[in-house]
Amino acid sequence: MADKSTSSKGASVVTESTAVAARARKIYPIVKYGDPVLEKPAATITKFEAELETLVDDMFASMYAANGVGLAAPQIGKSIRLAVVDVTVGKNPEAKIVLVNPEIIHAEGEVREEEGCLSVPGFRGYVVRPQFVTVRAQNAKGESFEIRGENLLARAFCHEIDHLHGILFLTHLSMLKRDLIKRKIKKLRKEGEW
Repeated sequence: MADKSTSSKGASVVTESTAVAARARKIYPIVKYGDPVLEKPAATITKFEAELETLVDDMFASMYAANGVGLAAPQIGKSIRLAVVDVTVGKNPEAKIVLVNPEIIHAEGEVREEEGCLSVPGFRGYVVRPQFVTVRAQNAKGESFEIRGENLLARAFCHEIDHLHGILFLTHLSMLKRDLIKRKIKKLRKEGEW
């Protein structure tokens, strides 16, 4: 039943009890380039339990906190085939996509756009990706589905699935650009800023 009370005290009690009922989300630190977890293929997920759903919620919270549109589990130090994507950056709750054990089953077109990565902060580069992709995956309950993405959504799918294979966007850059970024990161590491 709805609270018909007009006092502010009644309203604050409802707000407090709602806040207590909701579990605070864990914000994971993003693993940076150079950590070995980012460069090895992730393990297939076989158990679909409550812990996985909690991890999914925490990954969305971590991604939003970092202003990202996608986040793969290896980016938070977990070598499992799980990624979350939301190209609206939290503006549309219905745009949240969970990809468990995803694979690209169809790709077409080609678009060259600037891309960045939460694990390589401060660096961007132009990457050629398919304009359209179809992905087969499972949700957090283990149910299989297919989803088609185009433009930014297709790019996000490809980028996050690359992470699950141990591939960073740097691999797709020209050798010159990639070496330049790696040298800058090496310098930042020496200075203790990476």
